[in-house]
Amino acid sequence: MGQTVKISASIVIYKHKYAQLSDLVESILLLPFDLRLYIIDNSPSNTLEQELPKSESIHYHFCNANLGYGKAHNKALRLAANWSEFHIVLNPDILFEPKAIEALVQYMNEKPNIGLLMPKVLYANGETQFLCKLFPTPFDLIMRRFIPGFLKGKLQNRLDQYELKHKNYDEIMEVPNLSGCFMFLRMDVLKIVGLFDESFFMYLEDTDLSRRINLQFQTIYYPKVSIIHQYEKGSYKSLKLLKYHIVSAFRYFNKYGWFFDTVRTTINGMQK
Repeated sequence: MGQTVKISASIVIYKHKYAQLSDLVESILLLPFDLRLYIIDNSPSNTLEQELPKSESIHYHFCNANLGYGKAHNKALRLAANWSEFHIVLNPDILFEPKAIEALVQYMNEKPNIGLLMPKVLYANGETQFLCKLFPTPFDLIMRRFIPGFLKGKLQNRLDQYELKHKNYDEIMEVPNLSGCFMFLRMDVLKIVGLFDESFFMYLEDTDLSRRINLQFQTIYYPKVSIIHQYEKGSYKSLKLLKYHIVSAFRYFNKYGWFFDTVRTTINGMQK
């Protein structure tokens, strides 16, 4: 592998201090590949630029506006499109060991039909995050976000099925809906299926992209390596983020169907 593999990565930030992403940036810079790290800054000011380490691998882009998650990552993807073989979409709160990325590259090279790969994702305390999901129905999203705890317990089996908890999270499996916190993407596949749908400002853009990749290529959960995601559930704490989540849900179901979605029915049925 080594220097013959070209990898790009993107982190979208909004009012972040460098201390909040320094561990992630430093891990990326340690990767033994030809590397370009795109930091796309949606913040009101470009103060972060002065805090970044000096490296030819870091490409900082100040947007002078909040473009949203998918549109900002698309900016990086377009810049890297004719250069990199693989691209990693990252949340700022991801941590990993460089060897994990090396293992993902090796597996992708062995399996050329994989378009999207996600490793096992852990909380900081080492517990597994259940980020493998079916394609959502309106009820799934309402249940996860709005149904009170005392009622949610009665519907736990449905929620567990949506999060594929009946599956073995220690085994490699094809999963239709993988989390946008860490997306290891094959660049040639994106040239076929397209980038993030920019009509989603934030939330469900990852589900939409996973879906489009899954229809033509494999979307694989690969638990032989793991990363840490310091998950914050922003829409549970902020009314503004909750609004984004609701608007994105409407866009998603308007695009694919609220109650009649034959792709969802077929693909989800294969996971039972």
